[in-house]
Amino acid sequence: MQFRVLGPVEVLAGGRAAAIGEPRQRAVLAALLLEAGRPVSRDTLIDRVWGDAAPSQARRSLYAYIARLRRALDEVAGPGETGHPLVRAPGGYLLDAGAEQVDVLAFRGLLTRSRAPGLPGEARAALLREVLALWRGEPLAGVGGAWARRMRESLRQDHVQATVAWAHAEITLGRAESVLVPLTELAGERPMLEPAAAALVLALHATGRAADALDRFDRTRRLLRDELGVDPGPDLRAAHQSVLRDEPPMPSRAAPAPFPPAAQTAAPVPAQTAVPAQPAVPVQVAVPAELPADVAAFTGRTGEIAEFDRLLDDAAGQAPLIICVTGTAGAGKTALAVHWAHRVRERFPDGQLYVNLRGYDPEQPVTPLGALGALLASIAGTGQPVPAGVDERAAHYRTRLAGRRMLIVLDNASAVEQLRHLLPGTTGCAVIVTSRDSLAGLVSVNGARRVALGLLPAVDAARLLGQLVGARVDREPEAAALLAEQCARLPLALRVAAELAAARPATGLATLTGELAEQQRRLDLLSDGEDPRAAVSAVFSWSLRHLRTAAVRLFTLIGLHPGADLDAYAAAALAGCTLAEAHRSLSALVRAHLIHPAGADRYGLHDLLRAYAVRLAGEQPGAPAALTRLLDHYLAGASAAMQVLYPGEADRRPAIPPPGTPMPVITGVVAARGWLRTELPNLAAAAVHAASHHHPHHAVQASALLYRYLDGGDHGTAVTIHSSARTAARLLGDTAAEAYALNALAHLDALAGHPAEARSHLELARRLAAKAGDERGQARALGNLAALDEQQARYAAAATRYEQALLRYRRLGDLIGEAHALTRLASVGARLGRERQSRDHAELALTLHRKAGHTFGEAWAYNSLGEIEALAGRYGASAARHRQALSLFRELGHRSSQAETMDSLGACETRLGRYERARDHHGQALELFRALGDRRGQASALNGLGEALLAAGRPGEAAEAYTSALGVAGGARAQQARAQQGLAALGPPEQAERVRCGS
Repeated sequence: MQFRVLGPVEVLAGGRAAAIGEPRQRAVLAALLLEAGRPVSRDTLIDRVWGDAAPSQARRSLYAYIARLRRALDEVAGPGETGHPLVRAPGGYLLDAGAEQVDVLAFRGLLTRSRAPGLPGEARAALLREVLALWRGEPLAGVGGAWARRMRESLRQDHVQATVAWAHAEITLGRAESVLVPLTELAGERPMLEPAAAALVLALHATGRAADALDRFDRTRRLLRDELGVDPGPDLRAAHQSVLRDEPPMPSRAAPAPFPPAAQTAAPVPAQTAVPAQPAVPVQVAVPAELPADVAAFTGRTGEIAEFDRLLDDAAGQAPLIICVTGTAGAGKTALAVHWAHRVRERFPDGQLYVNLRGYDPEQPVTPLGALGALLASIAGTGQPVPAGVDERAAHYRTRLAGRRMLIVLDNASAVEQLRHLLPGTTGCAVIVTSRDSLAGLVSVNGARRVALGLLPAVDAARLLGQLVGARVDREPEAAALLAEQCARLPLALRVAAELAAARPATGLATLTGELAEQQRRLDLLSDGEDPRAAVSAVFSWSLRHLRTAAVRLFTLIGLHPGADLDAYAAAALAGCTLAEAHRSLSALVRAHLIHPAGADRYGLHDLLRAYAVRLAGEQPGAPAALTRLLDHYLAGASAAMQVLYPGEADRRPAIPPPGTPMPVITGVVAARGWLRTELPNLAAAAVHAASHHHPHHAVQASALLYRYLDGGDHGTAVTIHSSARTAARLLGDTAAEAYALNALAHLDALAGHPAEARSHLELARRLAAKAGDERGQARALGNLAALDEQQARYAAAATRYEQALLRYRRLGDLIGEAHALTRLASVGARLGRERQSRDHAELALTLHRKAGHTFGEAWAYNSLGEIEALAGRYGASAARHRQALSLFRELGHRSSQAETMDSLGACETRLGRYERARDHHGQALELFRALGDRRGQASALNGLGEALLAAGRPGEAAEAYTSALGVAGGARAQQARAQQGLAALGPPEQAERVRCGS
């Protein structure tokens, strides 16, 4: 039997069509088919068929429609078919059919498979052809009502997305001719749909019709500006650039990024032609699917699930849906949210995001800044620009979500303040939040819908035990009921208790409840007996008593871990055991439901279990040694990764001895960057914990080890680690270490546009280093003060300080320090007109960096040579040097240096008359500078854009860029002067304003 909704609603069997009946009966079947394989409540069916106009006898009419549909299905069923597909389910009905029978399920399943990362292009194209072959015209034809209209539009958007994705796949396989007709038809129907226009531009170019491709881009751009007041988005701009550069189609390693489903373009934003919103070549990002695994044997909560379904249906096309699931700890809030999210994930084709906010963690709740960083990395791809400030990140996040259909699960929030920045700003997305708090502010201000979760009803608690334990529950119903009450009917405790019962099949439930009652009596002596969590603690304690000693010890020691999750190596460090022993203990704890998988070889704890483990760890005699081993493990891992990335700086980092516990093998740049990226949240948490828990040396060493990596990455994490190091250094009375941390913090101040604070930190660092007799620390402070002078256009003062730093480094025999000072002296000297001396300095720096195997410094020496060539008017040679540098910085993943180099490349391209390339380079640099919170860098990139636009004959847009540069330059005097000179070149302010406004 075949069911179809991607066209007229039909049922076919043996070549015969079922008589489905009147439109409302057809609507009942359609509602069941779109949820095929899942129960649909009676209330949901009534709402989808009648909407707000449901008559008083709607339930009776529904029964009649169901009965007629069952008869119609019986009439066309084949002689060999057994069992009826339309069956009664708890609270409603279920149509028991799979993707092989229901076209919409096959459609969605194939579309999801086509988005898999790493899928070969030919396989992707074949899957998408299958998707499109299922489409038979107007979906749900013959079905009326608001729900049907919403679903029809959703399916249309899926079809459009599949068409564009198929076109991209065929273009990259060299079959662009085959997509021209479908794309031309789609662009005619939806002329402002940018992804379709971008694909058509690429297809026309690939078939040798570059002029037609450019014409299509221009027509679409004019239409967007005239109708919506916006400029083309990044995908359409990238397609345009591809034509201009005559680039071949790039092979796609993932499905094309999803595009706005509910309108023909993303939400309008003010036109900013001078400042590209994204890099010119978009990164291919797999659709995020971050939901944790669905809960096995999920039981009950049918009323809450039906309410969620109703809220989702009612919210279609309106404000973003926000559902708050509130209730006591252990009540199953996360399990319910994740279970429901899995049920509806196909309604969010642009992806599902998940963040554990750790709101009730005793030490490290996730900040809005950190949560936004994780969410943006999931949407845009790891390593893509992420703004530094929380407001900037929130704005970028809302922009990324605009026009998309994404489901966002924000788990374990403690307060409204943790959530406000994480909410979408436009329709199409749904958010489900879990919290012990009532989140009244989110309900009253943001229109969230609260669903309070009580304890599991006794019937559902018994049913859950039955699913987990088996027939013993039926044989001993009174004992099962008592066990449920002993677990306070909290799902978390029920699962832990059920696992222990299942592990002892020969023991009766009555015996087990007696043991648990005794354990509870013991714990009641230590509490007032009023806290419902005491029952949970009793279950945890009872469960631990039946595990191997090694597993119990590891669970206790995990309470010492300050981060959100850990891997087997960190577990081995805590326990002081082999990797195999750690895996055995972790597996035992997973089976006992005391920890849960949190990724590949990573494990986490429910917050109640974490709190219990923390309490036990405080009573563990070996806790101090275990914490030391854990911190040693993270320092050793960071040291190994930094040695791979920056071997030339080995003698400038603290020497970390190998720990006495197993360590992962980190070989190669990719592995090193991957380890640091994965463990950076734990490294930051460990630094904070070490500074405040009697391990200050570890906090100091973490800052010194990670300086170069943090220098090119996450501003917020860098502040956390370096601030912890300063706190720890003060506790130790180590003035040299405090000076090092102050140098690092001053660098971050300068990036954030606070030169006065940076200078204050550096002067203090210099005094502290002198007091400690730390020659290298003094040289470092001098070099950083010189860099501040350079940024403020005080080149002579900068040169003097660099020379003073150079002398100190030479006295120390510090080749890397000497080479760094020479590199900066070369750049500053070139600005002072000392070309020959500057070239000598830069070439000597390049030699020293190569001798030391210092790739990072070598790249900066290339940049310095590029600056010298540019100041001498040799722009082609300059661009070649900067490209050498950029290649090395990309290999290292050092984003701030990549941004500086792309900015310099853009300036070269402007001088060479290649203005579009210049705009691309400056635009990409600007995005990276924004991600890093580097205001001076942003001003430089904006000034570069202004220069490129002015040279290209676009003075109005140039004025906007220069004005924006002035707005962010802060104390960067060189960039202020550059912007003012650019504006002066446009004429008097009133004339520039008229030019900018086009009057």
